[in-house]
Amino acid sequence: MDLKQIASLFEMMSEHKVASLEWENDGQRLKVQMISGTAPAPQYIAAPAPIAAPAPVAAAAPAAVGDAQPVGEIVKSPMVGTFYRAAKPGSPPFVNVGDTVEKGKVLCILEAMKLMNELESEFGGTIAEIMVENGQPVQFGQPLFRIVNG
Repeated sequence: MDLKQIASLFEMMSEHKVASLEWENDGQRLKVQMISGTAPAPQYIAAPAPIAAPAPVAAAAPAAVGDAQPVGEIVKSPMVGTFYRAAKPGSPPFVNVGDTVEKGKVLCILEAMKLMNELESEFGGTIAEIMVENGQPVQFGQPLFRIVNG
């Protein structure tokens, strides 16, 4: 039995909704079992990019009276995706450290499932820190920016 005959057999099985078939001839044996009456289409799934483990953090010394915690508001990722600082490669970034932003200003793009999502600032102030690198995968709730009141 050649490949064209096997393909024809699949078509006939699908057309007549035959779920399984066994065929034997001159020592050749063929057993075909179809799921839901149709042959499944091949699916290609890209493996996700590996996520780097966070660097180990040294134990912090107990806070002394008067020690200040980092000031500002943290903008966190609302989704799993890829972080981009600019609209497209070669374009200037939406924001840089030291830039003053208003509530609603686009800070970055998060790509999730081939959709580009603009992330707008929930706070007004000055960008004090950008916590991820361009093109880096991010997780839900991961800190992206620290904004301090200007």
